[in-house]
Order: sequence, then structure tokens, then C-alpha cells
Amino acid sequence: MSHWIPPDAETELGDAALYYATHASRAIAEAFQAEYERVLDLLVENQQRRPHLDGDLRVYHFDKFPNTVVYAENERKGPQIFAVVHQSREPEYWGGRL
Repeated sequence: MSHWIPPDAETELGDAALYYATHASRAIAEAFQAEYERVLDLLVENQQRRPHLDGDLRVYHFDKFPNTVVYAENERKGPQIFAVVHQSREPEYWGGRL
């Protein structure tokens, strides 16, 4: 099974990694990317792993970074990643992507 992630969410992911590389270190940026990959693997394995946010949306909070993946289940295509958001920034700014 695979997953789907729109360009806006890919940009968020890249921007966060760039922020960590610039303001912390390349190793921290790589750890952030590894944490995202870990979360994604868990979601692909079991999309019902985390609680509902609103309606069909679910959230998975990273263990090691203040970020959250917002996703919806899709039995055929795998998790549909709508956003990779920082937990202290504007909540639900990504709502127009649905």
C-alpha cells in the first residue's frame, strides 16, 4: 500500500526540514525527516492508528518534534496526507485543501 501527499503538504515537509537544517543542524533535519518516515510507515501499516480530528480526518503527532500529520483513511490508496503542521502555528490553515 502507498500513500498520497499533495504539493502543499510536501512543501510544508521540506520547509520544516530546511528550518531545522538552518536553525539547528543538518543532523536534526535528517532526524525530522526520519521521524516523518517512521510516522508514515505506521500509518500505511494501520490507518486507524490515531484518533479522529474532525469528520474523516485523523491526526498523528510526532514523538520527537512539535509536528502533526493530518490525514484521512483510504483503503485502496493508503493514507491521504493533507498537512504536516507545526503544533504551535496557525491551526487548520490547511483546511482549504480538503
